[in-house]
Order: sequence, then C-alpha cells, then structure tokens
Amino acid sequence: MHHSRTHTPPTHRHPVGLSATNTNMAFSFAAFSYIIALIIDAFLIFFAIFHIIAFDELKTDYKNPIDQCNSLNPLVLPEYALHLLFNILFLIAGEWFSLAVNIPLIAYHINRYRNRPVMSGPGLYDPTSIMNHDVLNQCQREGWIKLAFYLLAFFYYLYGMIVSLISS
Repeated sequence: MHHSRTHTPPTHRHPVGLSATNTNMAFSFAAFSYIIALIIDAFLIFFAIFHIIAFDELKTDYKNPIDQCNSLNPLVLPEYALHLLFNILFLIAGEWFSLAVNIPLIAYHINRYRNRPVMSGPGLYDPTSIMNHDVLNQCQREGWIKLAFYLLAFFYYLYGMIVSLISS
C-alpha cells in the first residue's frame, strides 16, 4: 500500500531582523576605493614622516646631503603614483568630493615635478641646493603640510568607507 505524501522542503529560519538579502557580504566599488585609499594613505603618512625626519637630519647635520637625497629621491615618484592611483579609483567610483579634495595636491605634485632642479635621475632633491636654508625650510614645511593632509584624509576615507559600506 502506497501513501502519497507531498514533500515539503524544510524552511530556513533567519534570526529576527535578518533576511536572506542583507546577509551577503558584497560591497560597492566606492567602498573598495575607500579601503584601497586607506591602505595607501597609511603608506603616504609614513612617507611624509620619513620626509620630515630626513630634512630634520639635514638641518642638524646628522647626515650628509648626498646620502639623504639618494634615500629621498626614489620615494618621490612612488608617492605621486600611489596618490594618483586611489584618486583614479575615486574618479571611476564617482566619489567627486573625495576627488575634489585631492585635486589641489595632485596639481601641486605635477607642478613641483615640472619645476624640479635639473637632475640626472628621477626625484626632486638636488644635493647641491638642498642645504640652502630657504630650500630646506620649504621642504620641511612641505613635509609637515603633507603629513597633516594625509592624516586628515585618512579619517575622511575611514568615514567614507563606513558610509559606503552601510549604504551598500
């Protein structure tokens, strides 16, 4: 004797307040851009600190200008490239305010590199002119301003990442 029972699939119960749609871990490209910006910005903060320490060492005659320029010049283009990278991500993600905040620094970097001293290799710092008091002060001030900018930007990117993760 065969009983025909209808098979009912087991029902999956979710904890109160959670539905199947918002348990997936997908996030927007904007959130991805902010995460990358946070990671890169942490490196840029270290670059700025290294920059400040290097010029302080020159000011106090702790290191000679040739060695110091040889350690600073290889960092110039990577710093500019990293900064440009996450701004391209902001452009693609349509994060216009974040991009607008960074455009003045991008323009400054381009202008600074275009007007650099005549040198054989890449970089900004020429050992023959770096010990000039005005140049040294300007470079140190630039380091402090960039450090302040990157620190403020770090917290803004953190805020942007949280907002974009919540809204996605």
